Amino acid sequence: MKRTLVGTFALAALTSFAFAKDNSSSDKPKSGEEKVDQTIVITGDDKMMYGTTAFEVKAGTKVKVTLKNVGMIPKIAMGHNFVLLKKGQTAFGFGPQVVANGGSHANDFIPAKDKEKILAYTKMLGPGEEDSVTFTAPEPGEYEYLCTFPGHFALMRGKMTVK
Repeated sequence: MKRTLVGTFALAALTSFAFAKDNSSSDKPKSGEEKVDQTIVITGDDKMMYGTTAFEVKAGTKVKVTLKNVGMIPKIAMGHNFVLLKKGQTAFGFGPQVVANGGSHANDFIPAKDKEKILAYTKMLGPGEEDSVTFTAPEPGEYEYLCTFPGHFALMRGKMTVK
């Protein structure tokens, strides 16, 4: 009888923990996460196209850009990233030089030599993967972004306008 009663109480206690309501707020940033003012989600596909080719942000705000590779072709042949260039840099000026300046699969086609030309970037993504980068929007102006996988810059590019 005692064992049955103890077992019943133990089962009741475990059940109450299992169905307890989580009172943590999803609106609050989790430990290690930054509060952001604006989130932009961009997709990249097997046609070498970004789903978003232009967006606007306000100077001085925290911006989070999430890139999602929605394609099916393996990363070795069709990887995608998001690389936001500094003001005055262009996709057509930066893109063709990536491999010549040391960009490779090993460094996600982000040459160390060219990092001073970049504001923010994600890692190179394969099918079904996503990555985010958070940064403070710079001074007003237009800033180009591109995918630095070889040749992708011709189609995978866009503009961030800072107001």
